[in-house]
Amino acid sequence: MKKQFAVIGLGRFGGSVCKELNLLGHEVLAIDSDEARVNDYVRFSTHAVVTNATDENALTSLGIRNFEYVIVAIGDNIQSSILCTLVLKELGVKNVWVKAQNNYHHKVLEKIGADRIVHPEHDMGVRIAHYLVSDKIIDYIELSPEYSIVEVMATAKISSQSLSELNVRAKFGCTILGIKRADDLIISPIPTEIIYEKDILIMVGGNHDIKKFEDERL
Repeated sequence: MKKQFAVIGLGRFGGSVCKELNLLGHEVLAIDSDEARVNDYVRFSTHAVVTNATDENALTSLGIRNFEYVIVAIGDNIQSSILCTLVLKELGVKNVWVKAQNNYHHKVLEKIGADRIVHPEHDMGVRIAHYLVSDKIIDYIELSPEYSIVEVMATAKISSQSLSELNVRAKFGCTILGIKRADDLIISPIPTEIIYEKDILIMVGGNHDIKKFEDERL
């Protein structure tokens, strides 16, 4: 089902979001004050516009309130990012996602009603750090300071065991949400599902519990 997105700010982060949404088949309005950037993303959007995203009248004329999601990815200009977010919320946009530059920016965005605040550089840094310190972690998504979703590779140590034999939830307090096996993805695997070496386990749980599972079982 197609969704309607507007991406404001076509730098590295905003441009990547715009391009990927377009490739996934959704309608994307690309907005930036830089004409060269807008021209670069004409082919990766449904419609690309050069405009000042802090101008309420300009955004209204684009029908911005009709979009399901608006992603504010304005670069280093924190003031413009805050003002744009404020205008979008005052216009009644239901889902405004904003890229934050720092903690101060984050706190202001929270106060003015941003629906979700992202720190792409921080998030990627955390993921890379976890990948570097463990040869078993394939991917890492921080849900909160205490909880995460990770993809870990099964080793020979647990190969040929069933999920019920591993008893991950009772022993470690973690849940296996799915298993990636070659080109297959098993969602909500049953207790009798057998784990094989090099399977990728998609797990959610407390960071300490996941680390304990990794140390003791992998």
